[in-house]
Amino acid sequence: MIIITGQSGAGRTLALRAFEDLGYFCVDNLPPALLPTFLDLVRKDERIAGTAVVIDVRGGAFFQDLDQALERLRATGQPFAVVFLAADEDVLIRRYKASRRAHPLEPAYSLLDAIRHERTVLERLRGQADLVIDTSRLTPQALRERIARRFALRSPAWPFQVRFVSFGYKHGLPPDADLVLDVRFLPNPHYVEHLRPLTGHDPEVAAYVMRAPDSVATLHELERLLDFLLPRYQAEGKAGLTVAIGCTGGRHRSVVFAERLAEHVRRRGYAAEVEHRDVGREEATP
Repeated sequence: MIIITGQSGAGRTLALRAFEDLGYFCVDNLPPALLPTFLDLVRKDERIAGTAVVIDVRGGAFFQDLDQALERLRATGQPFAVVFLAADEDVLIRRYKASRRAHPLEPAYSLLDAIRHERTVLERLRGQADLVIDTSRLTPQALRERIARRFALRSPAWPFQVRFVSFGYKHGLPPDADLVLDVRFLPNPHYVEHLRPLTGHDPEVAAYVMRAPDSVATLHELERLLDFLLPRYQAEGKAGLTVAIGCTGGRHRSVVFAERLAEHVRRRGYAAEVEHRDVGREEATP
């Protein structure tokens, strides 16, 4: 069972359609108190391999029952995952303006106040989520692909997934990161004229970054850190881990380290994916 929730306008409907395409039995806007009853019903149908439900603030007063419903599910031993969708404030505003649809908390609040109030209401639930997906810079297709990689019904157990995100600090932290690693202290290819327009995908940039003894030592220590942490996160029951690696612009050093660390954890037998959030941004003219 997948429980989809999160901020209005962040893509819950798209996510539900993605699960439907994967063969899940899907229900939108289910009152939380009906979760145990719904589960009893679907258990009786052997044709249903997986279920996905959307529960959000559209349920009004019923939404307050979600905590109790989740506790009841845990008590039954039913495995489930909570997927929380989020997006930046300015992105949500643009989406609502473009769609001309009202936020579920309007007209009690203005659009901006509705977004902020909802974020406050959902903060505790976000902290309990198994997976947080920030859709601010995701296309609908990218969201579908990420859900498919993570939740395809190929086996009854979901593999522990490690996601590496390279980013630039000047563009802000990835809001869905579990761990944030800073590599801004390493030699910066931005200050080498012929390397500046390239990215961490280019062999010349990777060679420049990894030529420094500090880079080699840092990579070794981060690999040791992940070797220590990943089995402990997995044993604790987390469905996956998002590791964000940042440099100043998100185009050079962080890209190199995200790729190297992903290769390392794959050699250790973990499923890993890499996202380079800011590599497509144009380099500022010096």
